[in-house]
Amino acid sequence: MGQQLADEVVAIHGVLTDTRPIDFHGAGVAGTINRLTIPLRERGIAVQLETPHHGMAIDRASAALLYRCAQELLSNIYKYAEATTVTVRLASTYHGIQLRVSDDGVGFNVPRATTGRRSGMGLRLMRSAVDLAGGTTVISAVPGQGTSISVTLPVD
Repeated sequence: MGQQLADEVVAIHGVLTDTRPIDFHGAGVAGTINRLTIPLRERGIAVQLETPHHGMAIDRASAALLYRCAQELLSNIYKYAEATTVTVRLASTYHGIQLRVSDDGVGFNVPRATTGRRSGMGLRLMRSAVDLAGGTTVISAVPGQGTSISVTLPVD
């Protein structure tokens, strides 16, 4: 049992946590993000990982930020979305590297979730970290119709 926990991502209070050290060198950014989808898949949620430019070079700081963003977004889906399908896309763009996480869940009110005093702290902290890195965050959510959140980081 101990070894099984050491090899998996677990949900603790709805937050997806990788119990192993993050190995960007061995697994790549896509592989580490894919590990975060294990609890969603165990719930029966269909997860599609799209990596059209697999093997792209990403510096460690950007890789860590993309991983933490994926962790926040997938944790929110796990806790709140009631989704049946999730798509995680990691691709290079003209402006850098982009992580887009989309679901067919219940959606949410973006202004309320990103400005309220008692909600959306994870999204606000994520957005601040992305801004500090020179990136952008785009949130598109409609109550009852799902959510799509894109994080784009510049690459050197």
